[in-house]
Amino acid sequence: MKKLFVVTGEYSGDIHASHVVKALYELNADIEIEGIGGENMAKAGVKLFENHSKMSSVGLSPQIIFNHIMLGKRLVDYLTKEFKPDAVLLIDYGGFNIRIAGFLKKAGIKVLYYIPPQVWASRKGRIHKIKKNVDEVLCIFPFEQPLYESYGIKCHYCGHPLVSQLSEKTDKDEFFEKHGFDKQKKLVSIFPGSRVFELKYLMDIFVKTAQFLQKKHPDLQFCVSHAPNLSDEVYNKFLKKTDFKVIKGENQALLSVSDALILASGTVALEACLYQTPMIIAYRGPWLFYFIYLLVRCIKRVSLPNIISDRLIVPELLMSDVNINRISYEIERFLYDSEYRNNNILQLGEVKSLLSDKVSSKEAAQAVYKALQSGQI
Repeated sequence: MKKLFVVTGEYSGDIHASHVVKALYELNADIEIEGIGGENMAKAGVKLFENHSKMSSVGLSPQIIFNHIMLGKRLVDYLTKEFKPDAVLLIDYGGFNIRIAGFLKKAGIKVLYYIPPQVWASRKGRIHKIKKNVDEVLCIFPFEQPLYESYGIKCHYCGHPLVSQLSEKTDKDEFFEKHGFDKQKKLVSIFPGSRVFELKYLMDIFVKTAQFLQKKHPDLQFCVSHAPNLSDEVYNKFLKKTDFKVIKGENQALLSVSDALILASGTVALEACLYQTPMIIAYRGPWLFYFIYLLVRCIKRVSLPNIISDRLIVPELLMSDVNINRISYEIERFLYDSEYRNNNILQLGEVKSLLSDKVSSKEAAQAVYKALQSGQI
């Protein structure tokens, strides 16, 4: 029986991994799979070595660094001395996974990387570590394959997972009725992020902006999306008291029925783009982190729709631009300037046409299965 170990570090990776695992079992149920992940991987049949719930913190605190170091040490010891997999599949979470890849390579374990670090966006030097320690990259953007291959790295383009995994648009009337929204009012939804770090820096300004807009425009109503990986206790600490509805675990439905969105940067922007829902990206954090970002970035765009299309489709507000006036102005344009809104919706639709219609998880599973069966990458 072949053995595979899968390493993820946060909620999105857990979801992507679960789809790959299901596709692998469809190819051959006689594979032993263990990993680091969450409930989605567990439901797919993966025996968890560790739940990654404590890994998705952002920052450089001594405790976070220590936790990652100790987990990495335990993981490498387990893989090299006990489990001894035929291959390890790393998924996203570059800061941890790139370091782990180095130890695995030295131990002679085959390493595949699905959803690799976005070296084209920042810290391009990481591609040299990938070349040294990763046997095959399974990329999700069409422009990544020629980049990796130009460095002599074996790469397979799988297509973006969202293209096949994204749910159909939810019926707006049914959704509004279910959650008690006014069908005569426009809905603006707030997605402040899935990390505590993001809530700390974004929740307050997002809520204050919504309160300002609602007071100014009686025809508006607002909703806050509660990231499913965060507890109610953590979320309520930053949300405090508002009259806005809070919806947990229905992100895609909420994205599809909203008239406009206020988003933290991340994959959620691509989800919104595929639903062709107008949005603004607003992101801020410590100035030190921002200055470091400016030093290491390779491109000036932040959101995936803008990066994929190589033009400014989605307004991007960063740091000091994240304020009530700037956010309100952009949201009002989407809601009350019909020509601007319709043109934006058309541009969002063009982004999807740039992505492949491949079923990404099945493509990745086939590459992993081939590696397991051949014994070679």
